[in-house]
Amino acid sequence: MMTQRKQTKTVQIGNRVIGGGNPVLIQSMTNTRTEDIKATVSQINRLAAAGCDIVRCTVPTMEAAEALTEIKKQTQIPVVADIHFDYRMAIAAIEHGADKIRINPGNIGSKDRVRAVADAAKERGIPIRIGVNSGSLEKHLVEKYHGVTAEGIVESALGQVSLMEELGYDNLVISIKSSDVLMCVRAHELIAAKTDYPLHVGITEAGTLISGNIKSSIGIGLILYQGIGDTIRVSLTGDPLEEVKSAKLILKSLGLRSGGIEVVSCPTCGRTKIDLIGLANKVEDMVADIPLDIKVAVMGCVVNGPGEAKEADIGIAGGCGEGLLIRRGEIVKKLPEEELLSALRKELLSWGRE
Repeated sequence: MMTQRKQTKTVQIGNRVIGGGNPVLIQSMTNTRTEDIKATVSQINRLAAAGCDIVRCTVPTMEAAEALTEIKKQTQIPVVADIHFDYRMAIAAIEHGADKIRINPGNIGSKDRVRAVADAAKERGIPIRIGVNSGSLEKHLVEKYHGVTAEGIVESALGQVSLMEELGYDNLVISIKSSDVLMCVRAHELIAAKTDYPLHVGITEAGTLISGNIKSSIGIGLILYQGIGDTIRVSLTGDPLEEVKSAKLILKSLGLRSGGIEVVSCPTCGRTKIDLIGLANKVEDMVADIPLDIKVAVMGCVVNGPGEAKEADIGIAGGCGEGLLIRRGEIVKKLPEEELLSALRKELLSWGRE
């Protein structure tokens, strides 16, 4: 049984609230130039439609910071400004409407510069995410722990938190990431026992669609299973939309999110006489805009298809150039292969009206 979720402090990010037992939210990051308002707005809105709750945009220039004003006007989900090194960008992002900023105080510069950022955020009620990655761990911590370790990552993050608290600022979210899955899991176990600030969870530099999904699913899954984590991001080298799809599946698999059609499909075998792989992918895409909370099965043959589909609400099973439409384990009709997808969609659109 999954551990009861840790009760962290509540933090408001735009029109969303995290921590305090609120649902785990999905975050992604744009890969457009933030200065390109049209492209960035388009991507944010597509991410939101796919189920993204919070989006992060890089702010490397003053032009990017200024663009946030217009981006915010044309989008609905909270926008987080990602800042590296230049404290002036953090202040500008806050002034131009960022709902949260992500910084590593250790990279911002002097204590006075960190204070300037904290004061600007405090004045407008904007939370700050303290982000520490294993790849940028301070030299003295690497030496202390004889390498990059979970203990070093946690000490670094809590040191940055202490600095912010010393400056009178505690509207914080913590993010500690590593590309080493087990190190990342261990770091979250350690920090969850030491602080009540909300945690943003992810495996950084996880990789491409296949390797990134596997590493993220294992790492994020192990962390969430222990009741740790308030927001997640599946970091993938590819279209950010894939990050959102994967995050939704992780949350749903752990029982942390409901709703939406779940598609299950069997592996191919020698009995398969239809394009099962293509059909399963088309079904997954096709059901994305249908607001039902049911299970749809896509089976490769009529030998085991009806039986295997009994656990699903509705499904299709392929034959030789034809297939079956199955509803709650019972065969509804036999159809040519090319009509299976449209027949399934028709059934789904009329689901619950009968």
